[in-house]
Amino acid sequence: MPRLSKSIKLARAESLLKEVLPQALASLDDEELAGLVVLDVRCARGKYDAKVYLDKSFYSEKEQNELKKRLKKASGTLKAYILNATGWYRCPEFHFIFDDEVEKMIHLEKLFKQIEKEIG
Repeated sequence: MPRLSKSIKLARAESLLKEVLPQALASLDDEELAGLVVLDVRCARGKYDAKVYLDKSFYSEKEQNELKKRLKKASGTLKAYILNATGWYRCPEFHFIFDDEVEKMIHLEKLFKQIEKEIG
């Protein structure tokens, strides 16, 4: 039973971070960072590490690397915002990852539509 409550707590933390992180990004004085789309947040080791999955649809590899550097510089400000918004004692270390799941889903949808046209 303790395992279940731990996973519920972790799910709550992930959900809260997914909700508050876009607000934290929007509070920065950087329009590009404020415009990033948070797709998902996965916590590990309790709440000590958080992988933040961002939509990479509009960014080249070079732009993604530049944005990651700027996110790393802004991590202190982001953590302060998260702590203030959540009331937590400690904020996780953020690991920002540009994810291509949205692109994959769009590609799959196009394939399904194409198959549907060919069949029907």
